[in-house]
Amino acid sequence: MNHEPNLGGSFPLPGSSIILRRMGYGAMQLAGPQVFGPPRDEAAAVAVLQEAIASGVNHIDTSDYYGPHVTNQIIRRALHPYPDGLTIVTKLGARRGADKSWIPARGRQDLIDGVHDNLRNLGLDRLDVVNLRMGGMLEPMEGSVEEQVTVLAELKHQGLIRHLGLSNVTTAQVAEAQAITEIVCVQNLYNVARRADDGFISHLAAQGIAYVPFFPLGGFTPLQSSALDATAASLDATPMQVALAWLLQRSPNILLIPGTSSVAHFRENLGAAALSLPPHVIADLDAIGASGQATG
Repeated sequence: MNHEPNLGGSFPLPGSSIILRRMGYGAMQLAGPQVFGPPRDEAAAVAVLQEAIASGVNHIDTSDYYGPHVTNQIIRRALHPYPDGLTIVTKLGARRGADKSWIPARGRQDLIDGVHDNLRNLGLDRLDVVNLRMGGMLEPMEGSVEEQVTVLAELKHQGLIRHLGLSNVTTAQVAEAQAITEIVCVQNLYNVARRADDGFISHLAAQGIAYVPFFPLGGFTPLQSSALDATAASLDATPMQVALAWLLQRSPNILLIPGTSSVAHFRENLGAAALSLPPHVIADLDAIGASGQATG
């Protein structure tokens, strides 16, 4: 590729040589229904991953508990040997039950096994970034992360992990983890309607730490808002493109990982990087979170 793709600019992870384009790709939807089992169309899943790389995306978010194992195996099948500059970010902290349930898996051996599962299924000798996921399904919960972060710091020292991040955590938990090892990114629930982390994002930006909102488009219940619809119509864009553009303009440390199993939808998501929202539109969208006028 002879030119820098328009993916919302780039952001360097602290203490590293990694520079991520701000529009990435989240691989969760490559697994089957309820993020369990194989996809209905594996060829389509492979095509989305290859389209992401061809479009200049250099940041893929995944986890070995997606499937479980399925998503990482598809990533390996589609992209291995991996192109230079591609950063694969994975998560630990859960496992899947046979009934498709999500079960916490944060004990010492759980984390060690999780790292080796990710290495094996991705076909890597070392993981670029590992996020420790804490809390409940959507929201953080108070509590110490010292035990878990210490285990991952040991695996980092052994050379199995390059960098560590946190997911579904509080400001206090980030500070506790930072006393043990460097944290390069935080992944929490945040979108134009769910704004609890406004101050947290600014706190992380001041430290040069990336903030990666999960469910940037509402997750399993897509965002719905008359303000989004009206703005999208005025800009000849889709509401979801506007929601992503708002995030890109919210703070320079925000990196996006919208997920899809469709090449057409993936291309539509990337179009958000070309949208420039004027100040009055930003103000209207800011009001969505303040008033609770969106669903999703």
